[in-house]
Amino acid sequence: MNKIRHHGRIAATLAALTLTTAGLTALAPPAARAADGPVAGDTVAKLPISSYSAMVVDSVHERVYLTDDRRDRTANQVHVYDFEGRKVGSLPTGAAPSGMALSTDSGTLYVSQSSGILAFDTVTQERTGFTFTAYDAGCPRDVAFAGGKEWHTETPYYSGCDTNWTWLYGTSGNWSVDTGWSAAGRLRLASGPEAPDRVVMAQVPSTGEPNPFLTTFDASGDTLVRGPERRFADSEGRGALDPRDVAQSADGRRIAVADAAYGTRLLDAADLSDAATAYPPLPEGAKASAVAFSGDGTYIARGSAATGSTPDLLVQPADPTDATAPLEFAFEGALDGDRIAPRGLGWSKDGARLFAVTTNAYGSEYWLHVIQPPATQYDSRFSGALSTTPGEPVVGEPLGIRGRLELDGPAPAKPVRVSAVRHDANGDRRLAPVEVDADGSFTVLDVPSLVGDATYTVSFTGDITHRPAEDSTLSVAVAKAPTTLELKAPAEATKSAGLTITGTLTGRGRALPTGITLSVQRTDKKGTGTLTSAAVAADGTFTIDDLPRVTGDVTYEVGYAGDALHSGSTASATVRVRN
Repeated sequence: MNKIRHHGRIAATLAALTLTTAGLTALAPPAARAADGPVAGDTVAKLPISSYSAMVVDSVHERVYLTDDRRDRTANQVHVYDFEGRKVGSLPTGAAPSGMALSTDSGTLYVSQSSGILAFDTVTQERTGFTFTAYDAGCPRDVAFAGGKEWHTETPYYSGCDTNWTWLYGTSGNWSVDTGWSAAGRLRLASGPEAPDRVVMAQVPSTGEPNPFLTTFDASGDTLVRGPERRFADSEGRGALDPRDVAQSADGRRIAVADAAYGTRLLDAADLSDAATAYPPLPEGAKASAVAFSGDGTYIARGSAATGSTPDLLVQPADPTDATAPLEFAFEGALDGDRIAPRGLGWSKDGARLFAVTTNAYGSEYWLHVIQPPATQYDSRFSGALSTTPGEPVVGEPLGIRGRLELDGPAPAKPVRVSAVRHDANGDRRLAPVEVDADGSFTVLDVPSLVGDATYTVSFTGDITHRPAEDSTLSVAVAKAPTTLELKAPAEATKSAGLTITGTLTGRGRALPTGITLSVQRTDKKGTGTLTSAAVAADGTFTIDDLPRVTGDVTYEVGYAGDALHSGSTASATVRVRN
């Protein structure tokens, strides 16, 4: 995809701390909103936090809630933003908040702090309840809402939040109730309206748990009923889960895990088996940190930690069989972060906005991005037939496959790309993608390596604004590369002194093989006879020495039989021989 860099633009419509894409690298389509069509846009707000714990998106009231994970008294509030990236308030907490969950009807926000679970009315922003927890713990809690109830984890701070034993609690009135489920290390919870009776639990790896589990709970009854459980390491301990985030698809049938050790795992929720079709790997060097499905089921956002221009965020169709190319973002500027924070992605219900929390390499600064993927996709097509340049393909020489791509809707600010595959007797070979010119024309370059029939298939997989085009194909016959023989012979010679003919053999395409010998025939008034073959040097030169047997015109014909990649060629010279 095409990289578009934005530097230093200030959004006049936002508050002083709200910036547009300063330092952001977005790949086609451009990260800007144009008046003539739906193009992806990105707004950035600097967050007043130095650590990050959780984000909750309330689509009903268009609010985004964020918590700081610092364990001190200065972090005693939940920060509240609107859908435009403006901070519109805060919810006071008695101690540092950590986990959050929203009720299914979006009426209540549950927030955990060290001494209990707070409940806030999402309309009035007033506190409406408090649940006493089993411990006044120093460790952060995860909070979930499923089965019409709030659930939370408890980790007493005895030997470490990531290594101590953790319990799962429910609530009864104003008190926590032990569910009986517990495990070593920190436990991450995920829930949501897409599966209102399901809690997903992921165990964080620790020294005592080298092979963490993933499991689900049915919260529809009075007690939690555990569903399938899965551990991912093989018999040699490879492939263990390292979960940074968990998300459930809009229909509740799939669970996606941002696994820092693997990438994006896509699982069937019914048994946690691998889905039949997986998402493509994240860019090389990117470690998964967050994942989120849009509420309308259209998109999935996959966040990661990557360096430089490697994309940190992919926004693509939620259907893994849809080959539409993703919208890619590489965060590499001092004004909008370097990577997606763990659990740093959330969507609005309608899929019109993606909220992404980014951080710097040190985890000391944070930003909130409001990304608006286009709501409409337009058609694309290849117009006319493909053609080649030159018109007759030759093995070992550059060949251009020329065509034209038409895109409906607004023209992209930067070129899109098409890709191609060559199929011949050796199988398939994927060619390097090429940019499409402003008028839609393109030329895919190749160097055929095999003589014979070849078929080129050109593809445009679409982007976030355009649907994929139907592939266009072209069959060609690849010929052998031609060769040329050049001779230098004297006009006259004597029978007694003999003669010398020199020459050069050249070939197009790949280099000629070594050890070539040329056939030499002599024709005079006594007839035609074959002479000793001539050896060709590494530079293509050769020499023919002969003592003519008669006087008069003598013709010498030199021939190259050709090889697997080169056609044969001949050349002749006539010499008048005197006594």
